[in-house]
Amino acid sequence: MLGFTGCGTPQDLSKERLGMHFNPVAAPAAHQGARLVRLAAASLASAVMLTLFSTGAAQAHHGFDDFDTDRLYYIAGTVSQVRWGEPHSHFTVTVDGDLPADTPERDLPEGLRDAPDSDPINAAPSFSGSHDELEVTIAPPSFTGMWGLDRELEDGERIEAVGYVGRSHTDEFRPVVFWYEEGKPVNQVLNEELPAKPLPVPYPGGDAASGDADQGSPSAAADSEGTSSTTVVWATLGGVLVAGIAGGAFYLRRRSSRA
Repeated sequence: MLGFTGCGTPQDLSKERLGMHFNPVAAPAAHQGARLVRLAAASLASAVMLTLFSTGAAQAHHGFDDFDTDRLYYIAGTVSQVRWGEPHSHFTVTVDGDLPADTPERDLPEGLRDAPDSDPINAAPSFSGSHDELEVTIAPPSFTGMWGLDRELEDGERIEAVGYVGRSHTDEFRPVVFWYEEGKPVNQVLNEELPAKPLPVPYPGGDAASGDADQGSPSAAADSEGTSSTTVVWATLGGVLVAGIAGGAFYLRRRSSRA
């Protein structure tokens, strides 16, 4: 029989031969460190998601950037080719050939009844472009349902609308308000206000849709502001990521030095 007097148990000898020294303090510390790292990672992920959500909200707010927001126009016609869904709904409007000179008297959504919004809408001249059909973009069902339209538009249905023509694609149209079923209004703008102050009617020469718009116009300034806002959002996201990575690296280095 082997003797182990003064040499500890066989398990102790085995651990010593393998260089496995158990530290009763290190294990809880390592466990706590791993937990803190997981919490830091979760916090960083939450910050990233919050920033991305803010970016999406900012871009949604600037949903009129591709349209000439200096000039409002009235259209009326028949709906076809309806595509209903997120992030926007789309349909084609075959424009009536006998539009009135300007917007007929119509009820407006409650949020657009103040003079700064209602006056330009009521004064908007009728669309007189060369296109008989316009591709119309409206807010998704999640918004139109709250704003007065809780169903899909149907092929053959008639609508009226006041909105903007596309800057580079003059066959595109984005309403700020439209009417269906003989005059039911549907708001189409966030914050219940026009995205920009339109030019006075009659509009001066030069059309943003044909590339002749004055770069110092109100809508051009709004575009610049929108670009700056997006840049700030992405810069903030980059700062959050860098700070999170640097903080995690610093923490791990401190834990390693203490161990």
